[in-house]
Amino acid sequence: MNAVVIAVCLMLALSFARVNVVIALTISALVAGLVGGMDVQQTIDAFNTGLGGGAQIALSYALLGAFAVALSHSGLTTLISRKVIASLGREQNKNNMNRVRWTLLIMILLMSVSSQNLLPIHIAFIPILIPPLLHVMSKLRLDRRLVACVLTFGLVTTYMILPIGFGGIFLNDILLANLNSNDLHAVREQIPTAMMIPAFGMVTGLLFAIFVSYRKPREYEEKAILAAEPEETLNRKNIIIAVIAIISTLSVQLQTDSMIFGALVGFVIFSFSGALKHVADQDIFNQGVRMMANIGFIMISAAGFAAVVKATGDVGSLVASLSDIIGDNKALAAFLMLIVGLLITMGIGSSFSTIPIIAAIYVPLAISFGFSVPATIALVGTAAALGDAGSPASDSTLGPTAGLNADGQHDHIKDSVIPTFIHYNIPLLVFGWIAAMVL
Repeated sequence: MNAVVIAVCLMLALSFARVNVVIALTISALVAGLVGGMDVQQTIDAFNTGLGGGAQIALSYALLGAFAVALSHSGLTTLISRKVIASLGREQNKNNMNRVRWTLLIMILLMSVSSQNLLPIHIAFIPILIPPLLHVMSKLRLDRRLVACVLTFGLVTTYMILPIGFGGIFLNDILLANLNSNDLHAVREQIPTAMMIPAFGMVTGLLFAIFVSYRKPREYEEKAILAAEPEETLNRKNIIIAVIAIISTLSVQLQTDSMIFGALVGFVIFSFSGALKHVADQDIFNQGVRMMANIGFIMISAAGFAAVVKATGDVGSLVASLSDIIGDNKALAAFLMLIVGLLITMGIGSSFSTIPIIAAIYVPLAISFGFSVPATIALVGTAAALGDAGSPASDSTLGPTAGLNADGQHDHIKDSVIPTFIHYNIPLLVFGWIAAMVL
């Protein structure tokens, strides 16, 4: 009757039963508190305290949504779509379609990877880049589940192995620091090497998604995206303003480390430049907020859920109970530690937030079973990353959904969560276990 296991399983069951994720998280948080020995008031207090942790990302998404809608009215999105469609040629034969499809997927993958290190803006690029391309994806009959897998691959795998940008934060500032604070005595050079084998699991999942699961065309309706006119009049001045707004948004975010102020600056540039004089600013802002409202509320609810799970104290007891099951079986120990990591991360929704919780318990446990330093690094790092891809409350799935569902044809659970869980969490379990046994 562990509160963490029950709450996470209930949350997933409700989400897969098509109950709204916000409601699923809220109900599961209440159940977690009650099962964990807290009364109703204590559970509500913990939940309310945690809500503030998701407010920043929710407001960031709302402003990014407004900025994305403003871009859609500038004519830049129409220009992008026309250029890509023109590259198909007058005769849209199979060769042209395949060439453009591959170019588009590679471009999205490179942007996703770059968003973690080269241009560390994380998921901020998705509401800006993806909605303008949905019309093109529909023309290409490109399966959006594949695009979700490509985006998630770049968002997760990059921080697992490249110690630059968000990868530097994850590998050095969080993973290494928490391992050594629990007496592991690891060095910085060991971290990326130890995480390389689990990363191959992500690569395997991506290749399977591309060449097996989602290689067949999928039909979508060619709807107008973000309520923009399908044949928005192209105006050179407006497009220049749009480019300036994008550059300013990215620059401010990098300088301030704030998606909120980056998106705000971009929206203000549009408002005062006259590029959107044919559309009311208030209408644009409301459209953007509506587009991102569900994602924002999920983020807020997930923060409350995570706070309740932590307050129960059952994370420690869950891991401690492994000792009774494992005995002296090292292989079983590695497997169960990864499974527990999967449960914890899927509940909390963030690998970055999971490491401080599990490192304090996993490191002494791994040392007692005789795992080497690289093997312990791989165990803790993989256990934290597990679930990040397949959690309904993770920004690695919420981000892709925010962009791909701009026209209402991409379901969060069915088209983002389940595909990424199958293609990434299962290979991560396998390759993480291999890393723990061979390193």
